[in-house]
Amino acid sequence: MSPVRYIDRALIAAALDGARSSPRRRKNVNFHEDTLHPCQRLVNAVLPDAYIRPHRHLDPNKAEMLVILRGRLGLIFFDAAGAVTERALLEAGGARLAVSIPPATFHTAVAFDEGAVIFEAKAGPYLPHTLAETAGFAPPEGTPEGQAYLARLKGMFADA
Repeated sequence: MSPVRYIDRALIAAALDGARSSPRRRKNVNFHEDTLHPCQRLVNAVLPDAYIRPHRHLDPNKAEMLVILRGRLGLIFFDAAGAVTERALLEAGGARLAVSIPPATFHTAVAFDEGAVIFEAKAGPYLPHTLAETAGFAPPEGTPEGQAYLARLKGMFADA
C-alpha cells in the first residue's frame, strides 16, 4: 500500500521547479502508482510559456476534472473545425475553481503570471493521444507556430 501523500506548498514548489527545467515547461506529479492505474490523479504545474496542443479524450469514460491550486489558468474549448466555443478562467481563490470537461471535447489551457498549478483527475489507463484526439487545426508542440498560436490563445484573456 502507498503511503499517505499530501498536496502542500512544498509539493507545489517542487512541481513548479520541475516545470522550469522541463523543455515542455510543465511538470506532472503523479499520485497513481503507474500508467495502467484506473484512476489517474496528478498535480500539473504549467508555466506561462507552455503550449499544450488542443486535444480531446474520445474514450467515453475519460471525463477530465481540473481544480486550480495556484495561479490562473485560461481554458479554451473548440469545435472539431477549431472554432472557439467557450473560454473560462480558473483562478485560485477566484470565482471559478474547477471544471469538468466532458469526453470528446477539444480543449487546451494557458497559464498566466508565475505559472498555474492544478489537480487533475481522469480515468486510466494513461494512453498517449491518438491522431483522432489531437487537434489537426492547431500546430504541434515544440514549433515556432505553436508558440505563435499560444500567444493568440493567451490574447483571448486580455481582459483577465
